[in-house]
Amino acid sequence: MALSSAPSGGIAAPGASSEKLTRSMSLTNLIFLGVSAQIGSGWLFAVLSAAGAAGPAAVLSWVLAALLFGVIAMPWMELGAMLPRSGGPVRYPSLSHGMMTGWLVGGAYWIATVAVTTLEAQAVLTYVSSNWPELGLMHEVDGLEILTWPRGILAGVAILAVFTVLNIFGIKMLSEANRWITLWKIAIPTLTFILLFTAFRSSNFTETGFFAMGFDGVLHAIPATGIAFAYLGFRQVLDFGGECKNPQRNIPIAIAASILIPMVVYVLLQVAFIGALDWAAAGLAPGQWGSLLSSDWASAPLFQALIAAGFGGFGTLLLIDAIVSPAATGWVFLGSATRSTYALSEHDMAPSLLQRLNRFAVPWMSLLVSFAVSCLFLLPLPSWYRLVSIVSVALLLSYLVGSSSMMVLRRTAPDLPRPFRLRNAGLWAPASFVATLILVYVAGFSTVLNLAIVVFAGTPAYVAYIAVRQGWITRARAYSWSAVFLAAWGFVSWQGGWFMTVSGGQREGAWDTPAYLVACTAVLAVGGIVLYLMSNTVGRVHVSRSTWFVTLLVAVLFLSFYGSYGPLDHPAFGEGWDLIPVTVAGLAGYYWSVASGFQTDEVRENHLEDDVVPV
Repeated sequence: MALSSAPSGGIAAPGASSEKLTRSMSLTNLIFLGVSAQIGSGWLFAVLSAAGAAGPAAVLSWVLAALLFGVIAMPWMELGAMLPRSGGPVRYPSLSHGMMTGWLVGGAYWIATVAVTTLEAQAVLTYVSSNWPELGLMHEVDGLEILTWPRGILAGVAILAVFTVLNIFGIKMLSEANRWITLWKIAIPTLTFILLFTAFRSSNFTETGFFAMGFDGVLHAIPATGIAFAYLGFRQVLDFGGECKNPQRNIPIAIAASILIPMVVYVLLQVAFIGALDWAAAGLAPGQWGSLLSSDWASAPLFQALIAAGFGGFGTLLLIDAIVSPAATGWVFLGSATRSTYALSEHDMAPSLLQRLNRFAVPWMSLLVSFAVSCLFLLPLPSWYRLVSIVSVALLLSYLVGSSSMMVLRRTAPDLPRPFRLRNAGLWAPASFVATLILVYVAGFSTVLNLAIVVFAGTPAYVAYIAVRQGWITRARAYSWSAVFLAAWGFVSWQGGWFMTVSGGQREGAWDTPAYLVACTAVLAVGGIVLYLMSNTVGRVHVSRSTWFVTLLVAVLFLSFYGSYGPLDHPAFGEGWDLIPVTVAGLAGYYWSVASGFQTDEVRENHLEDDVVPV
């Protein structure tokens, strides 16, 4: 039986305004877009941070990450080919699980995508500052580099403004310019690892053992050091799905290529960097892998490696690429954030004015909003190395729902054409879900907790704006609930002492962490029950069908605290064994999420037919 997801009349068909977006991007340009989103600041910094977490085995981290992301990407290939819409990743959860799940998941994706834009701008400034410290763009706080005020932050705003200008002139100009930039972005890393191989020291791989930091380090390096961040760009292909030619064929091909091409580049770079690592030049004793982040090489690892290898002249070219690579990735992600904002508006989760297009068929109001929010991330928060793990996990969390959305839409919209249909979905869909959850888990307790604080802090926006607008709750009740929940959540989060600390640890004088986690759970449980009781029948459907997501994230918090990636010296779940309860939680969460999906109004009223592009 179909469950209504809106008041009488339903949500306006989403195809109305999106038809103005032009399909002018070729397969080649779509592949270049995906590759450009992958090869950004990650290749400049992640080789050092990955080596710091996993030692020589960081090479395996890159290969394992590519395999995991290949599995994670499979359901998205079917979704992207079936419904090739701009901003697709924020649309699918609301189509399959309703607007509250859509808001929590889509909102996390949008915030993370905007934050990536800022991270790329920060990466440019970090490399520039390492070579011209007299500019006063960065300063050190607790051993980490932070943007200064006013010079550093205003320079970041200027870079973001350039990204905005490049996006405002339309997808054709963006994709054509990006084609040549991507060729540059592949050529420079290729030349870098060729040069570094001439200074190769095989002893760096054997002196402390290949698994110098244990296999836990191999897994932890994927989400925590920038490896996942480097691969997460494959979904940018979906964000531009409404503007590419022959999307049913081109989207799956572009997704696969945007994982495989960067994998080859990153693996060779990691091997070359570890082999060329000069411990004395980095100010460390041989084998001090865990100290690389605080070493003399941390602010510009590959540049320093080239100088130590005797290629200082090429280092100048690398500095140019240190501006070009992150900048190109930044403007691609700003375009993705813009289309995600546009998609949220089309699904009635943001004001309709965000759908306004300029004469180049660009949603310019969404672009300006994304630019403004990206500027907020320039505030003196933790460095690139600290923020990248939080942003990576936010993107991973939004990827979690892809497999269950695919299975739900097979049940609720079986007649939609599926040019790419995932075979053996009963195997690959739960595998994708579990793989994503494992990557979220191994990011570590502090990272997952910081993300959960931000995600659930966005719930009042859903209640006060979306639920009220849909008529699922009265304005007075919505505002009262939002004020009380936000106050309670903010108070508990602050008392916990983990939120956005520069060190990544707990603040002194904070609550005992187990008691804090129980308090968080109580606020979410009581808040959810009260919201359910305050809502009408349709509103209750959306609240209840999002319970799986909230419960799963809370479960991961407890598992990560008591597991080997948490703060405990003697975790309850030791190395390797902790993946068993995480896998069980992932399988339970997957089947619960599939069961929670329902036939929303857009599916029931066949509005999705407007999204289908003839093959």
